[in-house]
Amino acid sequence: MATSAKSKTPKPAVKKARKPRATKTPKIAVVSTTPEEKTNAALLARRETAVPRGVASAAPVFAEQAENAELWDVEGKRYIDFAGGIAVLNTGHRHPAVVAAAKAQEDKFTHTSFQVVPYEGYVALAEKLNALAPGDFAKKSLLVTTGAEAVENAVKIARAATGRPGVIAFTGSYHGRTLLTLGMTGKISPYKKDVGPFPSDIFRAPFPSVRDGITVEDALTGLQNLFLTDAQPDRIAAIIIEPVLGEGGYTPVPFEMMRALRDICDQHGILLISDEIQAGFGRTGTWFAVEHSGVVPDLITVAKSMAGGYPIAGVIGRAEVMDALAPGGLGGTYGGNPVACAAALAAIEAIESEGLLARSLELGTHFRTRFAEIGARVAPFRMWDIRGLGAMLAVEFVTDFDTATPDAALVKSICAHALKRGLILLGCGMHGNALRIMVPLTASDEIIEEGLAIFEASLADAVAELSA
Repeated sequence: MATSAKSKTPKPAVKKARKPRATKTPKIAVVSTTPEEKTNAALLARRETAVPRGVASAAPVFAEQAENAELWDVEGKRYIDFAGGIAVLNTGHRHPAVVAAAKAQEDKFTHTSFQVVPYEGYVALAEKLNALAPGDFAKKSLLVTTGAEAVENAVKIARAATGRPGVIAFTGSYHGRTLLTLGMTGKISPYKKDVGPFPSDIFRAPFPSVRDGITVEDALTGLQNLFLTDAQPDRIAAIIIEPVLGEGGYTPVPFEMMRALRDICDQHGILLISDEIQAGFGRTGTWFAVEHSGVVPDLITVAKSMAGGYPIAGVIGRAEVMDALAPGGLGGTYGGNPVACAAALAAIEAIESEGLLARSLELGTHFRTRFAEIGARVAPFRMWDIRGLGAMLAVEFVTDFDTATPDAALVKSICAHALKRGLILLGCGMHGNALRIMVPLTASDEIIEEGLAIFEASLADAVAELSA
């Protein structure tokens, strides 16, 4: 367990981090509730008719405008955004440099398909990713559109490079919603429910878990047993792992586990894939979360915060591995869209120039301290764990410390009360009892503190509600 609220409440005078970027509140004209179709209720009714129920929305409000770490709905209500579009907005909503770069590209052209007429932006972004990724060897990068597409291509590349079919993933993992990526995802509800069968040659290894009493040694023994029983090592193309579980609860892979996986892969000629789709681009205080362990993977999948809100994803890997497929074997009509490439280059530059890697570490320290303080004051013996790397943090709630029974109802109530008070939060975890922090790294100190104050009030509301 990383940091437990059972420990003595710190006396925190946490040094306030500097503001990385001034926040200018946009002038919002409050939308009249007439005409009727511009209210949240009316739009929800239209949504129910037009959109499948399988497409869930955490908040029953509709966005009208956003700026940095703030969002306004169609009725003019303001929210502080601690969700960041599911960790997509490390550089905040509408970062000026990102928007400017995208608009400049739109004035030139918006699409040619790189497979038909290539363009410099794709090449420049691939060069930048190759330079940022860990490893003292030649690299190449493929650009696609979504995280699931990146993972699918990483597996395809690994199979072509090794001539092997098998893939090993871990319990609690999340790799996407396509059938192949769902096969690798280690969480049934809501992702895998009722949509099997899944592709073959995918195997599941145990993930170390304090809650379940699974140590690193236990997890590695489980992997070795998998080799003995189901997953013939010389038929395994890749082991894929999130260096910090995303949907599985924001649990970091212990560094000794990551190093052991590197050794096991080297021993058996298996490629190691680090799925950095949620953890990458500064969320943990390094460009890629795997860097904390010192391990260099063979392939890295990226997406989310790479382009500050524009849809783009990719695979970065060893040049000889990435070249395993013949021309035409990789690509896609929209892959590496020129507008998204321009936005990504600007977002990466903003992370560098605004010191957002250091900012992530500062925010991580600040959130840990404040969460421990708030938990001890408002919900003693309910905040069971505070964990993560940098600003990629989660707070796990239980009914009590004696049994540590997961309390998903409390998390659901906290999110609902927070939304009413103007704070957007999202849960996660195998039991749905953790809250994850994905606030833009560009958020000002004042916005962070305002959000934490709302969180504290919402936690008090939820505890009182469930205790009534």
